[in-house]
Amino acid sequence: MHQLIALLGLGPVHLTGQDISGGTVFRLAANHPEDVRSLTAIEMGLAGFGLEGLADITHGGTWHIGALAAPGIPELLFAGRERELLGGWAFPSMTLVQDAFTSDDIDEFARTYARPDGWRGAVGLYRSMLSEGEELRELADSRPLTMPALAVGALGGPFTSATLDQVAAGDVTSVQLDGVGHYVAMEAPEQLATAILDFVATVDAM
Repeated sequence: MHQLIALLGLGPVHLTGQDISGGTVFRLAANHPEDVRSLTAIEMGLAGFGLEGLADITHGGTWHIGALAAPGIPELLFAGRERELLGGWAFPSMTLVQDAFTSDDIDEFARTYARPDGWRGAVGLYRSMLSEGEELRELADSRPLTMPALAVGALGGPFTSATLDQVAAGDVTSVQLDGVGHYVAMEAPEQLATAILDFVATVDAM
């Protein structure tokens, strides 16, 4: 990402990350603050700052994290069942806005996961989540975020804001979207766009 920003000559950028992309965007913002004008985190956590708890099924965590991280299991259990998994479990269980996902949406998500190595990206992110906590804690201690940050919470409540508060040197702006599930961009695109654009405009006016 650092090299892409440099190649395209776009920096510093307004960076946005959602959910399990947290480790990726945090690394970029911490290691290359010159690339990042602001950071917006949407329903996002970080390993080392509580995210691993979502894999602890004995304390309310969810089964799919361990299943995705286990070598060979996604290909064994999920391959050929992409539409059933996404349309029958993942989207309904984490969505609060009715009809946020159309049948066509689910077909497209299922199509992309059904491609060869379609689970590879998700598998890698979940495995990293369960192993990179110490590394991210050390990075946060040595290079806390210095750019303006926005935390957008929905189904996860204050989790995103609490995470950013632990890794940012300055104040974190927080927006809570009530009545919205985990898939914020699909469930409340206009509310999310307004929150991000208002924040970015404020940052650009500084």
